[in-house]
Amino acid sequence: MKQALCLLTLLLALSLGRAAAATPAKNEQADSFPGTVSQWHGYIRHDFKFNGRDAIVVVPQASLPGKPWIWRPAFFGAFASVDVAMLALGYHVAYYDVTHLYGSPHAVELGTLFFNEMVSRYGLRDKVIVEGFSRGGMFAVNWAAANPSKVSCLYLDAPVCDVESWPSRKDTKLWNDFLTEWHLTEADMPTFKGNPLDNLRPIAKARIPIIGVAGDSDKTVPYDENLKILASHYRIMHGLIQVILKPGCDHHPHSLAAPAPIVRFIIDKAR
Repeated sequence: MKQALCLLTLLLALSLGRAAAATPAKNEQADSFPGTVSQWHGYIRHDFKFNGRDAIVVVPQASLPGKPWIWRPAFFGAFASVDVAMLALGYHVAYYDVTHLYGSPHAVELGTLFFNEMVSRYGLRDKVIVEGFSRGGMFAVNWAAANPSKVSCLYLDAPVCDVESWPSRKDTKLWNDFLTEWHLTEADMPTFKGNPLDNLRPIAKARIPIIGVAGDSDKTVPYDENLKILASHYRIMHGLIQVILKPGCDHHPHSLAAPAPIVRFIIDKAR
């Protein structure tokens, strides 16, 4: 734990030193993000609506040149150690709520509109780190597969990779919600190809690095049925993926309390 904290401190110092050398504008008020302004972990937070859905952008104290950003499509603020560390390094943190859309084509379309808005109107970098927690992993992978040129790195945390594992038919309400969102019936499922496991080839071809985190005792989104299979398939495709497996950990808590290994991977591989 102490070693990880020391590493993160070093990363913060090095990155903020580079940012200071580039003399960025503090607080980046020129971004002119809309909505309600508040504080989040000591940073300026903007809450607004985009196409009728909740959106949030948190602005670093000193943005790195080019305004790099990390984008969470579900569960803003939950187990946010990586997001807070990235803010300290000069990254914007963005959220656009497609939590309950199960990585559907509709969700991917909405996400692309949001990405384009962030890049064209607010000047964020045209390659983004996409962060998928749990069901957010469905969106993260499917959106990256549809937009590989727009993704610099994927951070997947206990991600749903196969709908037969989660939500599965054990949860009737969620399963029916999934079928409705995808415009499917049970008769369509034998030929369904919308799982993240089905959509890795464009990501591997684009050489997008993936950092995956999961608990080996996850009962909600079992590691053996999800991230383990995704990692195996991605390596067969010669994709770069690192998995951090947490012994004895269930679905919660997500991420790492000391996020240095995740942050280091993102910074090293997402250049």
